[in-house]
Amino acid sequence: MGGQAKPKFAMYWAASCGGCEISTLNIGDKILAVDAAFDVAFWPCAADFKVKDVEGYPDGYIDLCLFNGAIRNSENEEMAHLLRRKSKVLVAFGSCASEGCIPGLSNLTTAEATFRAVYTDCPSSDNPKGVLPRPVTRVPEGEIHIPVFYERVKSLDQVVPVDYIMPGCPPESEQIAAVMEAIIAGAALPPPGGAIIGAGSVAVCEECPRQKNVKQIERFYRPHEITPDPDICLLEQGIVCMGIATRSGCGALCPRVNMRCEGCYGPLDGVVDQGANMVAAIASVVQAGGGPLAGIDEAELAHQIGAVMDTLVDPAGTFYRFNMAHSLLARARTNGGKAEKGAAR
Repeated sequence: MGGQAKPKFAMYWAASCGGCEISTLNIGDKILAVDAAFDVAFWPCAADFKVKDVEGYPDGYIDLCLFNGAIRNSENEEMAHLLRRKSKVLVAFGSCASEGCIPGLSNLTTAEATFRAVYTDCPSSDNPKGVLPRPVTRVPEGEIHIPVFYERVKSLDQVVPVDYIMPGCPPESEQIAAVMEAIIAGAALPPPGGAIIGAGSVAVCEECPRQKNVKQIERFYRPHEITPDPDICLLEQGIVCMGIATRSGCGALCPRVNMRCEGCYGPLDGVVDQGANMVAAIASVVQAGGGPLAGIDEAELAHQIGAVMDTLVDPAGTFYRFNMAHSLLARARTNGGKAEKGAAR
């Protein structure tokens, strides 16, 4: 029974859909190599673990922790601090942990409005008394405590320091397998401190086989409004493809099947705000003014640009679908609320 103990592995699911867990299991038989190389110390989605198990571990006991999901409530935040303390290497795994992803879009509204949409205004909700979740509820048997629902969704690195970021919604299974194999083999990873792993360093456009002709566009289309040419750049056909402002690593899977890139692999190196970067890219392909020698006045030019931009439906949800929580906006100012940029909750 002698020999060196295997390193410890953990994976935790905060505010997310569970797709990261599925993508991890989709690495196929390579999961056996992970099992052979690691002892699972905490993976509540896959086996029966308790938070008290983790609390009882010495600090730094877990060698590698993949933390997927955004920080939406007090339980998510508590687990982030606990797993940071117990883990030697903490990875912000997937778009929710690294950028806020779909949960982060609720930063465009308030917690109160979110509750109303789910518990009172939803057609499928049967809640005539308008009961809403509360952190503490008294019942005859005692008190029921549930997590506090925050006003602002955060990414993992806005709550605790992270060593690495693996983007994607979810990360592609082959990328996960490659990173895990490198860790098992003892290969050198980039210096920790928020370095990107399991992704590329160029734009998705560089992986996309579609032809780019730098054609200017006169209007934008939603995906169901047009059948795009399978060989021409989607953006040049008026479909807002985020590939030009998104990190590579997925193999341009969506554009290859006639679907626009939604931006899930996050911004390129050096880009502070992916959404703003995409707005700048859009501005370069909008057709207005008839060219530099047309002599059109500024008011008419603004009108033409506005007419094109009016065909772009839901710009916030398009440009900030995956990165709202990590953007310069962080969250929107709401009626009667605060400008939450930099605020805690």
